[in-house]
Amino acid sequence: MKKYAIIVAGGFGTRMGSHTPKQFLLLNDKPVLYYTLKTFLEAYSDLDIILVLPDDYTDLGREIIDAYFDYNRIHITAGGETRFHSVQNGLKLVQLESIVFVHDGVRCLVTKDLIHRCYEAALEAGSAIPVMPVTESVRLVTEEDSEALDRKVIVTVQTPQVFHSKILLPAYERDYKEWFTDEATVIESFGLKVSLVKGEENNIKITQPIDLKVAESMLSA
Repeated sequence: MKKYAIIVAGGFGTRMGSHTPKQFLLLNDKPVLYYTLKTFLEAYSDLDIILVLPDDYTDLGREIIDAYFDYNRIHITAGGETRFHSVQNGLKLVQLESIVFVHDGVRCLVTKDLIHRCYEAALEAGSAIPVMPVTESVRLVTEEDSEALDRKVIVTVQTPQVFHSKILLPAYERDYKEWFTDEATVIESFGLKVSLVKGEENNIKITQPIDLKVAESMLSA
């Protein structure tokens, strides 16, 4: 089965407090995006990457590819107004029936093991969403009050979120809704259930400056 990985790196990362989008910030002297691309390319030799970048930063993306990777396996397209639109743009380059990974470009510590487990699960069930249990107490806040929730029935969601193209492509032909926060919510709005797999504690998302420090420590370890 053909494999595509849509690496979503179309945001600007305003919470990072940097003029440079966080996917291009240096992590141990290499761009954050380098580690994400490297792991996916090494995970499967027959996997092609569709790299979704901010329109003004596609040239910088090409510089990273020129410096480190084989251009034949990486295709660049521009991001959209939201994550939904960025993924939608990436899906336009999916030409064959396939298993499609959608991954945050700034989850640069993803492992080949997680990629393989998600692929096998999606191959069997049609989808695979990596999740992690919540370890802290959680509350639901409303306009009037708040209430404690049972953390045993709550998980946090990671990427890569993985789907058969026969499921993902038609789901993304619909109009955008503001509650489409990830691919799983789009699929569920299409009337389909998603399959959950265990994620990884180290599969963090680089969002704030402290996350870069944590990632540096993990890479050194």
